[in-house]
Amino acid sequence: MATLNRVLNIFLFIFIANLHSISCTAIFSSDPYAEQKLDRVSKLPGQNFNVSFAHYAGYVTVSKESGRALFYWFFEADEDPSSKPIVLWLNGGPGCSSIAYGLAEEIGPFHVEKDGKTLYLNPNSWNKAANILFLDSPVGVGFSYSNVTNDQLNNGDKRTAADNLEFLLQWFKLFPQYKGRDFYITGESYAGHYVPQLSQAIVRHNHKNGEVINLKGFMVGNALIDDFHDHLGLFQFMWSVGMISDETFKQLNIFCDFQSFVHTSEQCDKVLDIADEEIGDIDMYSIFTPPCTANFNRFSWLLKRKKKVGLVKGAYDPCTEQHSTIYFNLPEVQNALHVRSQNSPFKWETCSDEVNENWKDAPASVLDIYRELIPAGLRIWIFSGDTDAVIPVTSTRYSIDALKLPTTSPWRAWYDDGQVGGWTQEYQGLTFVTVRGAGHEVPLHKPKQALTLIKSYISGKSMPKLKQVSDM
Repeated sequence: MATLNRVLNIFLFIFIANLHSISCTAIFSSDPYAEQKLDRVSKLPGQNFNVSFAHYAGYVTVSKESGRALFYWFFEADEDPSSKPIVLWLNGGPGCSSIAYGLAEEIGPFHVEKDGKTLYLNPNSWNKAANILFLDSPVGVGFSYSNVTNDQLNNGDKRTAADNLEFLLQWFKLFPQYKGRDFYITGESYAGHYVPQLSQAIVRHNHKNGEVINLKGFMVGNALIDDFHDHLGLFQFMWSVGMISDETFKQLNIFCDFQSFVHTSEQCDKVLDIADEEIGDIDMYSIFTPPCTANFNRFSWLLKRKKKVGLVKGAYDPCTEQHSTIYFNLPEVQNALHVRSQNSPFKWETCSDEVNENWKDAPASVLDIYRELIPAGLRIWIFSGDTDAVIPVTSTRYSIDALKLPTTSPWRAWYDDGQVGGWTQEYQGLTFVTVRGAGHEVPLHKPKQALTLIKSYISGKSMPKLKQVSDM
């Protein structure tokens, strides 16, 4: 009898616990501010400083059927967040984490020290200009996951755009105080696909359902736009700066011009291997800065990195990706960020080979999306670091030229602190900006100039002239 009573008590305890869980879920689902509180990050391991802004990390489910959940990290603006727009940042790959790159070494408030355990403040964080939202997309990237086995093997451009749209619709329900706020999408590299594709999905959704997301524009950097023009410009850039031979330049133009940037042919791969040997041990993402000492094939992932990365803090550190890998694999860090470790990958990686190698669909060009969205009146900017040999400035110029847009303001230098920060040209419906001395990740090598860039973009003003610098 005593045993039976113990069993009944256990069942009763479980029933009450489950009832409590259900009631809490019901309360939280009807009270987004309670859910926000659960996602708020109080303090991170290795954070030996206080901040004035709130930040939140957690998940948004984008598919109930498969349990696909995307991980986000949201930072309110450093000052007066209620008056500032929201900027979504996406990294590419495909398969690379926006937390690893955009946040931890580019535009985020927190960067990782060499010890892989300590954080420091980024004085040029973009949350000085806006509220910044980072998203790990698609499923299988970073801490994002699915409950369906091998769901990460079925990613592609179309599903990524659909999932990212669903993420935003659900995220604005979680943060209703930001609904209707001016919203911009930014990103780099393969996000040259993600950003315009998501913008197109939002515009079409708003047209069908009435304005739901107040999208004002998008901006991409060193972006994959059009495979033909991107390859044409890449080979020309490598040849013009003396990285490859005349013969290899000719062979690349014969065998690789019309190839996909994601999956190249065997013949193209052979010529790329020859080019790799000729180029030697340099960082293709920033050709004038030292690489992180590691052995890798520079063309194995043209649009992502494995070990050649850097972070500007005093002296340039080309191995920052390794520091971030240590930090975000710490259990105490994952706990602080509310990571669902039982669902997420066993080991956190900056980029997922599995996602990249199983990519299902990637159009050869997104120029048609530009042609669709430019008449919609969105603020569209493209920027380019001019020391990148992955998607170089020549590639971007060829792609923009293919749009055949009328020039509204001719080519000129722009300035930051009295120095030429780069060059710019304005077209009807599009602005192009180069950043002098920056590599593939512009905010990494030129963080101050990148902050000037985002401030100009959000304000809708042209890049500053020499006399305007003091007004920024």
